[in-house]
Amino acid sequence: MFRIVTDTSANLPTDYLHAEQITVIPYTFQSGKGEQSCMDLTTFDAKDFYAQMRSGVKVTTSQIPPQRYIDVLTPMLEAGEDVLFVSMSSGISGSYASGQIAARQLREEFPDRKLLLVDTYSASLGEGLLVMRAVNCRREGMCIDETYKTLRALRHRMAQIFTVDDLRYLRRTGRLSNLEAAVGTVLQIKPLLKGDPQGKIVCFAKLRGRQRAVEAIAKRYEELVVDAQDQTGGIRPVSGAARPTRRSSRPSCAAAASRPRIS
Repeated sequence: MFRIVTDTSANLPTDYLHAEQITVIPYTFQSGKGEQSCMDLTTFDAKDFYAQMRSGVKVTTSQIPPQRYIDVLTPMLEAGEDVLFVSMSSGISGSYASGQIAARQLREEFPDRKLLLVDTYSASLGEGLLVMRAVNCRREGMCIDETYKTLRALRHRMAQIFTVDDLRYLRRTGRLSNLEAAVGTVLQIKPLLKGDPQGKIVCFAKLRGRQRAVEAIAKRYEELVVDAQDQTGGIRPVSGAARPTRRSSRPSCAAAASRPRIS
């Protein structure tokens, strides 16, 4: 047995995390109410968070610092446990790099223990699905090394697609120019976004109107689900927890699906 740890980006329901004994390292964010921690989906006020964004309040997130990893992982290693950490994509956050810094220090302090980090190249539901696969691997009796190799292979077979209602945040992060954002807002252009092979967010299509964007996501999701009996997919509403499902669904704004199981 080994411990499974992830971050709050995985967006998995709190009850599931508790039932499967998954430890979560929180992200923090700055808003009009100062710095706040996102400990889990039960305590996170998503409605208020998105309301602040829509009202024009500047909301920024902070990467997880190395010391936070050390504080969470040290007691597990001291107890003689091996740890598998499943991380948000290094392509959109520096948190994975922080985790690597912490891991190097902890491996020196606990040379007899295994501490393995997986860069999922995903976020939100895509990351969460890989956490769920880690749980399944552990339940099936796989060791930490086998589970680590499985997740690293599966991350390249994960597909995440989503859209956004407001282009301002893409402009602020440099993914759209000021002109593109302004024109897109006036014309109600909705970009279809996905993760590239390095885990960075890229735009692969632009449609006019939210309804068309949602329909395009649903169509793409249906195309990705080749064998519903051997794939895990799901939808993630803007302000809710990831909802994994074994059957294809009509997504409200985002979809993720893993291709057939890797044996």
